[in-house]
Amino acid sequence: MIIAPSLLAADPRRYAQETRRADRSGAEWLHLDIMDGHFVPNISFGPAVVKAIRPLTRLFFDVHLMCSKPEILLEPFRDAGANQIIVHVELGERVMGLLWRIRALGVKVGLAINPPTDIAQVRPYLGRIDHLLVMTVNPGFGGQEFIHETVPKIQQAAAWRRERQLNYHIAVDGGINFQTAVECARAGADVFVSGTALFGRRNLKAAVARMRKLVSAEEREARALLRPQTARA
Repeated sequence: MIIAPSLLAADPRRYAQETRRADRSGAEWLHLDIMDGHFVPNISFGPAVVKAIRPLTRLFFDVHLMCSKPEILLEPFRDAGANQIIVHVELGERVMGLLWRIRALGVKVGLAINPPTDIAQVRPYLGRIDHLLVMTVNPGFGGQEFIHETVPKIQQAAAWRRERQLNYHIAVDGGINFQTAVECARAGADVFVSGTALFGRRNLKAAVARMRKLVSAEEREARALLRPQTARA
């Protein structure tokens, strides 16, 4: 299980302090939403901000490119300190080339899918990625409510992972709070990107610990349910 606070929900006047707060929180990753005002109707920040906060933490930098032309941003974000770069399956025929380029840059390869998009569109790429990000809101703005209709996508992604014996992470992003994180864990997610529910708390460390405890309990219960089936097999 990986908890990834999303910097999009942090105070933009205090990115350095907020990064240090995330570093002390017990989270494993820091999720960085990059928006270009074209692929999504909002603009966030660019490689310069990522480069500025990189020396402040050893957290894994999970860079999510919600951009129409990610090909021009891959190397700048790698150089700024990204550990993983995510592009969208909605980019169509460009996806395969983008995944190859990310791999060639020496960082982890991620693929994201939006709520309206058929989960079948990611299937051809599953053997080539480290990380599948299932968007549980329509991307572009923080603080949205979780779309429960996305849960079957998580379940399908988890089923394909088992069937093909692959090792990609299944992440969820959008409206992830203490309740929806448990719902997503039950469906098969193992990376929980959360903005408002974590950065919106005065005590970020306590919020991360609470989410971890709740998700861990769900994971233990799921393993317990699987054990009798395994024994019978």
